[in-house]
Amino acid sequence: MLTDLSAPVWAVEMIGVHKRFGEVRANESVDLRVPTGTIHALVGENGAGKSTLMSILYGFYAADKGEIRVDGRATHIRSAQDAIALGIGMVHQHFMLVDTLSVIENVMLGAESNALLYQAEKQARVQLETLMQSTGLHVCLDLLAGDLAVGDRQRLEILKALFRGARILILDEPTAVLTPQQTEQLFEVLQRLCAAGTTIVIITHKLKEVMRWCDGVTVMRAGMVVLDTMVAKTSIDLLAQAMVGRKLQIADGASRRSPPHDEILLQAEALSYTDSWGVRRLHAVNVTLRAGEIVGLAGVSGNGQSELLELLAGMKRPQLGQLHIGGHSFSPRLWLAPKQARSLGVAHVPEDRQARALVMNFAAWESAMLGYEYLPEYSRGGWMHRRAIRSAAEHMMEGFDVRPRSPALRCSKFSGGNQQKLVLAREISQRPRILLVGQPTRGVDIGAIEFIHARLRALRDEGCAILLVSNELEEILSLADRVLVIDRGAITGELPVTQCNEAKLGRLMAGEHLQ
Repeated sequence: MLTDLSAPVWAVEMIGVHKRFGEVRANESVDLRVPTGTIHALVGENGAGKSTLMSILYGFYAADKGEIRVDGRATHIRSAQDAIALGIGMVHQHFMLVDTLSVIENVMLGAESNALLYQAEKQARVQLETLMQSTGLHVCLDLLAGDLAVGDRQRLEILKALFRGARILILDEPTAVLTPQQTEQLFEVLQRLCAAGTTIVIITHKLKEVMRWCDGVTVMRAGMVVLDTMVAKTSIDLLAQAMVGRKLQIADGASRRSPPHDEILLQAEALSYTDSWGVRRLHAVNVTLRAGEIVGLAGVSGNGQSELLELLAGMKRPQLGQLHIGGHSFSPRLWLAPKQARSLGVAHVPEDRQARALVMNFAAWESAMLGYEYLPEYSRGGWMHRRAIRSAAEHMMEGFDVRPRSPALRCSKFSGGNQQKLVLAREISQRPRILLVGQPTRGVDIGAIEFIHARLRALRDEGCAILLVSNELEEILSLADRVLVIDRGAITGELPVTQCNEAKLGRLMAGEHLQ
């Protein structure tokens, strides 16, 4: 292990931390030291132990062995309440907000300063106004959290932590759902916080962001620290190699194949959808997918991408429009059903793997057959072939490097990236003709990104038509042959990928019109 950090004042010291879950070694003799007033990145493959280590610091787990020091003082953190009392706050990858409460109510929840709620809200409003002014984290306090744009939801989560007195802030994949412009704004805010004395630890897979914005970086692999250095003394290639233990060959999008076939596998015409709250989510959307083509759908999260994927997968029914798949036509009166979609060769990887793709309390082998339980190799006469399902799950986990390789382990026990690989394994293993995939590499490490991208390209080259929804513009530019831009439920632009760059797409996603 290389150690270069030598700051004299540590905000956090974790020394000799061990943590096991049964036979799984999550952390093994981990040392982590973070200087006060810096942005420190914690990177590594999915399952490397990063989230476990930060969960120990935040009191979700207790270490089996080891010592934690905060501001130079040894301490015992037994719960999140202990961590908060020490000035430690954590913002999770999946936002922990109550959508039906206002911004100020979300901030106050569990931290009310007065038994009289109106008085507590008055005090909180004054404190928040001051906090927003000093940090630049401006959010309208009276809006419902469910009505906030994704960037504002991220700001709200940070405000919640700071409101509770956080001086050490843990951020888990903070830019996973942000545009490049929103990411820039977030890190500018984080730098202001650091200048005022806040210490920030970021769990991330985005090495470009680490190199641009962070002061120090710690790399974990297989539960151990393998590199600990100042960002100025390393590079993306060295970090990537430390993460996976080998040199990576990640395609940059230049290695494109021949043009797609003329065969149209899916055509959607004038799709319009209004949700149960009366909010119009899609308006007159047209989408054409051809065999042997990846179509990227770029847009700020919450602009209709999820609804479009679910309409095309048969999970939602539009009010207007037509859909044509494999010689079959569907109208709102008789819309496509999910089982019918699968019989037509349509596979779907939802954006929210936990809510839409997995049953978190199921074992991995059970989730590995969800949606395909009717296939003769999995069941007959209503009886499941457990041995066949487990065998198929083991094969999927081996082929997609799902870790740990434990089909009996509950889905909730896998890291987010390994949950994602399990879902992708299930859908791609069926050799679909059409793949609808949302956020394929959200929360996934750089080695797994290389693998997933290769599998998507191989599927395309076999003649599959792929609709790719991703908040990672770099991913869309790397994979897509054609790009659609969606804004407020309408397709606002269509470009061949050769005419795209991150800046142009970012502006289109934000509602600007290019000249």
